[in-house]
Amino acid sequence: MGSMRFLRFLSRVAFICNVCFLLSVLLLWLDHPPEGDLISLIIVIGFVLAFIINLFVNISYGIHLLFRKKRSEQIPDWLMVANFIFLVPELILLLK
Repeated sequence: MGSMRFLRFLSRVAFICNVCFLLSVLLLWLDHPPEGDLISLIIVIGFVLAFIINLFVNISYGIHLLFRKKRSEQIPDWLMVANFIFLVPELILLLK
């Protein structure tokens, strides 16, 4: 069960990265976005790490669902759905 605890941790990290992705996209719409180290960190996490971690987490969800008979109660449904929903615009932005 140690792998499920790690996947739960990565799911939470992916969600935080996805929020940074959302903030990064919103920063693109601003005429004069704020500057600073925190904004730079949000952009790097949002545009680079979010896709990598979220893709890994969603592939892990798929593998887990294929090979496990019963669903684990350790990862909330809303978190899995939210991470999958965020993956779609990340893929679109990457392929664009």
